[in-house]
Amino acid sequence: STMFLVGLSGGIASGKSTVVAILQELGCAVIDADVIAREVVQPHFKAYQQIVRYFGTEILLENGEINREALGNIIFSHPEKRQLLNSITHPEIQKEMLKQILKYFLLGYRYVILDIPLLFETNRLTKFMKYTVLVYCDPPMQLSRLMKRNGLSQAEAEARIASQLPLDEKRKLATHVIDNSGDRENTRRQVLRLHARLEDSLDFLWARLAAGTVVAGLGGLVYLLLRHFIS
Repeated sequence: STMFLVGLSGGIASGKSTVVAILQELGCAVIDADVIAREVVQPHFKAYQQIVRYFGTEILLENGEINREALGNIIFSHPEKRQLLNSITHPEIQKEMLKQILKYFLLGYRYVILDIPLLFETNRLTKFMKYTVLVYCDPPMQLSRLMKRNGLSQAEAEARIASQLPLDEKRKLATHVIDNSGDRENTRRQVLRLHARLEDSLDFLWARLAAGTVVAGLGGLVYLLLRHFIS
């Protein structure tokens, strides 16, 4: 097997969901960190209990689930509470991502795409990616799309964009850029070219993670991945 990891990111309203949809149409293995983040805070997960303990029952909906909007409002204006939430959820998110990576490894996929919105902001997982891909659009278009999509004023939209690393900065950090400033067909052509290039790659996932260590059996691989992804 020659499976490796590809980190996919973008900015708010840059059109990452469009690129993900095209990749999924092509049959690519995509692990969505946002979907996993929503799953691990459900009532039957460990993170749920910790969040309620620290943030109180006032963040719960009537059905007992976490009110994501209420929690989001708290952490948006309190960086220390955002860090606390991240310290609770990130280990659980990474464990679930690891499980899915191993699933695709066993299924024989050439590469797995990790869709991580804040990949370049946190910068913790980029070293495990053979390639990183940024979904880009020019800043004026990003602002316009966000205002239209979310019904925000210009000041509100600018504040949300400012909470992330600027797309022009992320562009310098990515190994590949998908420019989503044009129409969907133009974006699709870029994704097809990228997919073809990744399919032709012969890079090894474990060679990148193990740095030359010979992994004996699946148990050794699981231990190695856990050590790197969760520690």
